[in-house]
Amino acid sequence: MSARHIELPTRARAGDVVCAAESVVLTRGGRALLDDVSLEVRAGEVLALLGPNGAGKSTLLSVLSGDVSPDGGVAKFGGKPIADWSLGDLSRRRSVLLQDNQLLFPFTVHQVVEMGRAPWRRTPFEDEDNEAISEAIASADIGHLGNRRVPSLSGGERARTAFARVMAGRTGVLMLDEPTAALDLGHQEAVLGLARERAAAGDAVLVVLHDLNLAAAYSDRIALLRDGKIAACDVPDRVLTAEIVSDVYRTPVEIIPHPVTGRGIVMPKRGA
Repeated sequence: MSARHIELPTRARAGDVVCAAESVVLTRGGRALLDDVSLEVRAGEVLALLGPNGAGKSTLLSVLSGDVSPDGGVAKFGGKPIADWSLGDLSRRRSVLLQDNQLLFPFTVHQVVEMGRAPWRRTPFEDEDNEAISEAIASADIGHLGNRRVPSLSGGERARTAFARVMAGRTGVLMLDEPTAALDLGHQEAVLGLARERAAAGDAVLVVLHDLNLAAAYSDRIALLRDGKIAACDVPDRVLTAEIVSDVYRTPVEIIPHPVTGRGIVMPKRGA
């Protein structure tokens, strides 16, 4: 296929809806994993998906990325049903980091990151490959691992390699499923700081997190799921209240303001 036959993406304006779920339903084994879920993801924001285990966070991200088709409702990207997009067109518009990154083939770290540039082959953006790969490797702090084979890496090093592959794609939408799960404190902060930078530059970032305090610190909006439904969706201070969090997670919590930022810190209530 020649470059002139590839429809290149145009950049969304801040606040534009880039993808959306509209009354989405997904059922497996007689159980509703998603039940009438509607959600918009906008350019220029970090939107965090939170909720207890099994709430539907990863499932919703998979539907919005086009990896899973809903049983009811519709998932849209760029204003049209995701099913109407080719896989190639989607891959140039959104980058997806899955929760289960089994990078077990004996590729080097550099080769894995290079895979993030595959959608841009035979397009004018192919000229950015070297710059994008180098920038992604540096941003994920894996420059010293470039020639290492992926199976020899620690879990955290593999996670950072997978994150660098996604960053190298330079798409306008990042969909990250638990990108901080295997990372130490410093790299958690670095990864979400980069997500924050991408949103500030106009990209849309959808991220599944378990850590409520990381979500409070780095997101513009939070969608809190419970039992396949959205229990709350708003700015962090309006979602992460003691009443809402205690109810959704079925455990009592208290909210303490951060001494510098003022953002709420969620703490389990414990006895003296």
